[in-house]
Amino acid sequence: MRDGAESCYFVIFGATGNLAVHKLLPALYHLDVAGQITPELRFVAISRRDWNLVDWLEYLELSIRESTGDSFDASQFGRFAERFEFIRGDLRDGETYRSLNTAMGSGRAGTNRQYVFYLAVHPDYYRDVISHLNAAGFNRSSGRHRIVMEKPFGVDLESGKSLNIQLHKYFDEDQIYRIDHYLGKETVQNMLVFRFANTLIEPVWNRNYIDHVQITAAETKGIENRASYYDHAGALRDMLQNHLMQLLTIVAMEPPATLDADALRDEKVKVLRSIRPVHRDDVNAHSCRARYTEGLIDNEPVPGYLDEPGVDPDSSTETFVAAKFYIDNWRWRDVPFYLRTGKRLGNKTSMIAIRFRHPPQQLFRETPVEHIDTNWILLSMLPMGCMNIELNAKQPGLGMDTRIVPLNAAYHEGQEPSLDAYQALLLDVIEGDRSLFIRYDEVEWAWRVVDPILKSWTQDGDHVPGYAAGSWGPDAAHRLFDSEDHEWRNRF
Repeated sequence: MRDGAESCYFVIFGATGNLAVHKLLPALYHLDVAGQITPELRFVAISRRDWNLVDWLEYLELSIRESTGDSFDASQFGRFAERFEFIRGDLRDGETYRSLNTAMGSGRAGTNRQYVFYLAVHPDYYRDVISHLNAAGFNRSSGRHRIVMEKPFGVDLESGKSLNIQLHKYFDEDQIYRIDHYLGKETVQNMLVFRFANTLIEPVWNRNYIDHVQITAAETKGIENRASYYDHAGALRDMLQNHLMQLLTIVAMEPPATLDADALRDEKVKVLRSIRPVHRDDVNAHSCRARYTEGLIDNEPVPGYLDEPGVDPDSSTETFVAAKFYIDNWRWRDVPFYLRTGKRLGNKTSMIAIRFRHPPQQLFRETPVEHIDTNWILLSMLPMGCMNIELNAKQPGLGMDTRIVPLNAAYHEGQEPSLDAYQALLLDVIEGDRSLFIRYDEVEWAWRVVDPILKSWTQDGDHVPGYAAGSWGPDAAHRLFDSEDHEWRNRF
């Protein structure tokens, strides 16, 4: 268990939903198995299903068995299950919150216990849950309560601002944890160390040496059973506005004065505020969208997006988006940042790729070396967390031929234990560490960046071009490049 972690009630709204079952509950289970949480920690699962505690525990066991496979341990699960209480209730019914108050007022809590409310629900429920928590007394007047929210934080600039206003009506900013699991990944946290703890790197981390930056989050999966959410969100809202924009800020931020939460987030906001606005007439030159059609994934045929269960046949939702941004500050002016994300692409990968400029003089033009490859720094989040630096070196022999020599660095050595992103962030919630969570002004400025693109797509009509499942997206993504020698980096 980490030092400083305190016991608390951890309330899960939407405990039988996709997010809770596939991410949240397995993460909490593994934390329990690893001994990272205090024995006094209690969970309250809330769902509309007409169940009692026995029904819930049976469902929980099936879910954990599915996520752990052969490593499932009945005795460990039994210890985990003992932490749970179950409340059947509608999130829009005040009676649910009165039942919650009763469940947590049974004498175990004490006056100093922390309370975490995790909203693992569709964003349409956020406002209802916030209002009812306030009405039931779970607001700032109670002192120790924390509320955890999943992205997207709104659907556009105005709704994002409106949601923040309602949150701040009942909760202080230091009680609000806007979670983005990408920020819990080892690669993202390692970026801070990589940049600011190595004098070899930071002096060249600027427009004088870096040609462009690519940030990619590619999935081979489709929308699975999330049509009710995804068909109203799309790739830009679901991934680019939050995950990829957060990665951009980590890559581009200035060194913070300290590593406390607000100092880190201050620097990230400065980056977002410095992004050059995309004007209405420039949207097509700075972005493209598409959606997958039928194709092959791992040599197996898969349907197109419009044929997925629950998708509106007249949908104009995109499953792929690529965009180009410029950061107008001293360090990055005129360096393009290319962001892209999509479903049903050729490979599952999440990667930051930084390409350096060519040397200022080609010394080898009168030798057999007609072309020198550029240097790259690659930081991979998926399928594994590691770093790769690509350098030129002479091939053995009498000639002057060169080849790329990769310098690979894995973050883990041997059998070092590691936490996945969700586990790390959940521990931060319990401990009250807000460094890797998103502040309200980050949300607003990220929406300011992408809102012109959203509005333009809405005004331009419903036509969304397609790309074959198993490909790397539409050809139109290549027109974003500033130079003919720019191309997407698809593999680590």
